[in-house]
Amino acid sequence: MTYHILVPDSVHPSAVDVLKGAPELKFTAPGQMTRADLLAALPDADALIIRSASKIDAEALAVATKLKMIARAGVGVDNVDIPDATKRGIVIMNTPDGNTVSTAEHTFGLMLALARHIPQAHASMREGKWDRKSYMGVELRGKTLGVVGFGRIGRAVAKRAIAFEMKVLAFDPYITADVAADLGVELVSLNDLFTRADFITLHALLTDETREMVNAASLATMKKGVRIVDAARGALINEADLAAAIKSGHVAGAALDVFAQEPPPPDNPLVGLPGVVHTPHLAASTDDAQIVVAVEAAQLVVDALTTGQYRNVVNPAVLSK
Repeated sequence: MTYHILVPDSVHPSAVDVLKGAPELKFTAPGQMTRADLLAALPDADALIIRSASKIDAEALAVATKLKMIARAGVGVDNVDIPDATKRGIVIMNTPDGNTVSTAEHTFGLMLALARHIPQAHASMREGKWDRKSYMGVELRGKTLGVVGFGRIGRAVAKRAIAFEMKVLAFDPYITADVAADLGVELVSLNDLFTRADFITLHALLTDETREMVNAASLATMKKGVRIVDAARGALINEADLAAAIKSGHVAGAALDVFAQEPPPPDNPLVGLPGVVHTPHLAASTDDAQIVVAVEAAQLVVDALTTGQYRNVVNPAVLSK
């Protein structure tokens, strides 16, 4: 039996090299597909390799009648309807390690840019100005960093923060205090983290519990002058509430790589707001990371289809059916 693998997103060409190495498998990798083309191609697909652009929702799954597995070249799988896929017996896999360093480094770059007003000062000089007074910054050394979500990326950020002589607090209900202590980090409650941190960086998964966890109520508990970084998921933040807190002066600024709607609409209250640094979802956008996650995602599918070996399964209950 020949299985058909569909790659509807623009993944690194190294993924295709892996698929070519399995001649018993057929694949289609046209680059980024439109929604209409994706829906038309899904009925013939036994497996998918996706990034974040393709939405594998209930509508898509309903027409994917042969689909057995989805491999995400990356970590987040919130563009997949996991409950519906699970109900249909579709295995979902991801590549949690591939973009850890790239995302952690981008997070730290955002934090430094926020602390030292680097983008704003750069823009000012491009306009021919030499304005030193307007861009007085703060040091990271001696500041308290609150890491919300202490998985692979959160830990990588913490490691770098400690090298910058920051005190690191972490909140993660699935991590023990001993694990955090071994890394030189204090595990605290979310409320404690919000009230004590000078910088807060978000690395939590998007769930019903974490959606808009940064909102008017939680912002009010934070220190005056707190700075917030988000390179995880935009919907972790209520964007209107954060914009209001920045305008009021309670929050000193924010550095954002992600938004609730991407690309953000023209009326997004944070884009262009003074005190906000923003990038267009670039955290995992390094050649190094894209090669790793593409190869890993392709290999996950090849192994599963040719040997029955599954790794990095997001919904393991499917395998017990």
